[in-house]
Amino acid sequence: MEKYGGGAIEVRDYDPHWPIFFEEECSRLRFVIGPALKIEHMGSTSVPGLASKPIIDILVGVPNLSRAKSTFVSPLTQLGYSYIPEYEAWLPGELFFRKGMPGPWTHHLHVMEQSNPRWRDFLLFRDYLRLHPEVAASYGSLKKSLAAEFGENIEGFRKAKHRFVREITDKALSEFGHL
Repeated sequence: MEKYGGGAIEVRDYDPHWPIFFEEECSRLRFVIGPALKIEHMGSTSVPGLASKPIIDILVGVPNLSRAKSTFVSPLTQLGYSYIPEYEAWLPGELFFRKGMPGPWTHHLHVMEQSNPRWRDFLLFRDYLRLHPEVAASYGSLKKSLAAEFGENIEGFRKAKHRFVREITDKALSEFGHL
């Protein structure tokens, strides 16, 4: 069982400081990895009003993932991130970093090429929830109940919410088309 860092999974009510935390971290990231890269706030903390684990999810688009792997690990480590190479098997085409280890984590950083279908899906899901607060509220309720059910089991939590995420992403794709 993959455990959640820092104890049981915690899903909090929306915090209006989350976008500010993203902007502050985005500035630090641009300083060390370059101003030209696409950086997006994604995940539940990026949706106003949505309950979330208090972890800022950040999506970084790079032109070449191999080059990013060889050049980003050291500067991101200096910002307090830890590269999690074992996630490459689970998230092919993506580099995953955590900040605040061993927990509780404060930031997750997903680095990928913008041509990766997960890039599109992350942003479709976020944008759909931003436009449909009632769906976001349902998702927040689901996450709170799953956090209570799964405790420290983050893998079980992720798998249990996957169907909802996939259904909403598919709705967004049919409604918005490709980004």
